[in-house]
Amino acid sequence: MLRRILLAGVLVVSACGPAHAEPGLDYLGQHQVAPGATLDGTVIGGLSGISYDPAADLYYVISDDRSAKNPARFYTARITLSDNGIGDVEFVGTHPWLDRGGQPFAPLNIDTQSPVVPPDPEAIAFDARRQRLYWTSEGERRVEGPAAPILLDPWVRTAGLDGAFLGEFALPEGFRMSADEHGPRRNSTLEGLTLTPDGRYLWAAMEGPGYDDGPPPDAQRGALTRIVRLDAESGALDGQYTYPLDPVSAGPGGDNGLSDLVALDDNSFLVIERGFGTHVAVRIYRASLAEGSTELRKTLLADLTATPSLSPLDNIEGITLGPKLPDGRQSVIAVSDDNFSPTQVTQFLLFAL
Repeated sequence: MLRRILLAGVLVVSACGPAHAEPGLDYLGQHQVAPGATLDGTVIGGLSGISYDPAADLYYVISDDRSAKNPARFYTARITLSDNGIGDVEFVGTHPWLDRGGQPFAPLNIDTQSPVVPPDPEAIAFDARRQRLYWTSEGERRVEGPAAPILLDPWVRTAGLDGAFLGEFALPEGFRMSADEHGPRRNSTLEGLTLTPDGRYLWAAMEGPGYDDGPPPDAQRGALTRIVRLDAESGALDGQYTYPLDPVSAGPGGDNGLSDLVALDDNSFLVIERGFGTHVAVRIYRASLAEGSTELRKTLLADLTATPSLSPLDNIEGITLGPKLPDGRQSVIAVSDDNFSPTQVTQFLLFAL
């Protein structure tokens, strides 16, 4: 199946057919967070991104709470790993994201003269060399209702390890929200974020195609979404690329999108595609960018929906590389977003690469 996407004035044609699996990712086990768990007065849930600090053996985990339950925030956690699975997940700290004025984000309020619109936090990346964090917001697009239009552009921001605002990256004009059917779709923008191992580039991925890029995936055909490369030092846009999404396999009314990625080197990644409908559909791909190309090619590493020992499987949204396991293999940790729903679970999954 061929789809086309207009990228920086160049028409790129990409094959979106099924990818073939290759060995290399073994599921080892999971740990579930107790329902209703709290830390420092905040509800632990909505975990949509994760990143690892190897020097401190510490994980940074972002919540997608839009200041509805508690101020928009992230957590720090310690995870005990072995060749046989996850021994424990201990949340040890939490910090609110701070706005440009140094304040936590207020809850949504569209009844005021100037509507208060908090971010929609989704992805997080730790920078070991600069000792800072990067995080994304999907923004907001409400074009119906008495207060419409309400528009908040997606962003990639830099923060201190305490959540303090440090800066914001330049994004393409096509990433700006519009009241017309141009630019990003609501709840389908910056869902994935990763820093290359050398700390030079930050890669930020859209969950699905914008209006100008064509329709989202359906059961018959996939789609192309965008990934941008940002210079971590200057904050400038360095390039735009395409990633081919699978058709929807999560049942009637379902979707499929890129929910996170983690860099293996400068040009290859582990990518989560996640669909949510009558059931959850999750696949992990290895995606690579050839020199001189603007199109990522992918190879299936694991279909989590078809992994018999992986039960339950929930709404997996975050992925990171952890430490080497005792047997020498590379650990890969994924985390689920429970949507603060009593019928879902917050789970950490361990794989060996």
